[in-house]
Amino acid sequence: MNLVGHLSCFVAVAEELHFGRAADRLGMAQPPLSQRIQRLERELGVKLFDRSSRHVALTAAGELLLGEARDLLARADRITALAERVRDGEALRAGVPAGLGGGVVAALIAAYRERRPGVRLDLRELPTTTQVRALLDGSLDVGVLRHPCETRGLSLGPLLDQRIGVLLRAPAPPELALADLAGRDLVLFPRDEAPGSHDDWLAACRRHGFAPPTVHEAHPPFALGLVLAGTAVAFSPRVPDTAEAVWRPLRGEPLAWRTSCAWRNDTVGPAVADFTSVASAVFRREAAMTEPGPRRRVVPRPASGFLA
Repeated sequence: MNLVGHLSCFVAVAEELHFGRAADRLGMAQPPLSQRIQRLERELGVKLFDRSSRHVALTAAGELLLGEARDLLARADRITALAERVRDGEALRAGVPAGLGGGVVAALIAAYRERRPGVRLDLRELPTTTQVRALLDGSLDVGVLRHPCETRGLSLGPLLDQRIGVLLRAPAPPELALADLAGRDLVLFPRDEAPGSHDDWLAACRRHGFAPPTVHEAHPPFALGLVLAGTAVAFSPRVPDTAEAVWRPLRGEPLAWRTSCAWRNDTVGPAVADFTSVASAVFRREAAMTEPGPRRRVVPRPASGFLA
């Protein structure tokens, strides 16, 4: 019996609870699908579905077997993917978040090639939530995550912080408090890229006297346009000043990207370990990331009014 094929049919019917829809999903006719389910039931010696002309439902045995079937299919997919990688040459599938910057990404690729010249680095820009799912289902070997995020089932490399300041129209004082930004709209990275960081940053703004009337979600080019229009400020790592826009640190450093590499608990190997080591070194050197330390206490004070 083709156990993997039969279990694929079982899972499709269990999720659709309709033989016609399950057959369409699998790209096969309904009679062969019914025959596969019947054969699987005979081989296992249990009834998996209660079915009538109008109703399909999992039996108690079917409910118990569904989770195991999904797990076995996921493992089969990982074995197939591994075989493809062996056939095509060793590769490391790695995820990075948006916002690292082109120079940092280029340095990461170059440093890993130098460390592991025989390994092809398949680097993908993915949101943290997508990386976590991909790490757990085996479609990604290692990721670079923005924290806080869900990390059950994952191992983490060193946590590193990247200082976040504010980008605004020139001129501006050499340093600002969050309260100084009161009354201005805020441009922030899209929440679905790193929900934990997005929510934490907005909470920090509120704690320190900045409750933006509107929060725009945008990537750097559009964010810069809103800043230059004079209607908003944006949070970002340090960027070079221009005649129209300047980056300023925030007093007390209340905001930071907290970043680490991550991998599945059961999949660490030399290629992943080398990526983690290289990435940590590149992030320290190219993005000025540092180990998390105690934050200076920020004493709230009235806004200076320079942005009025």
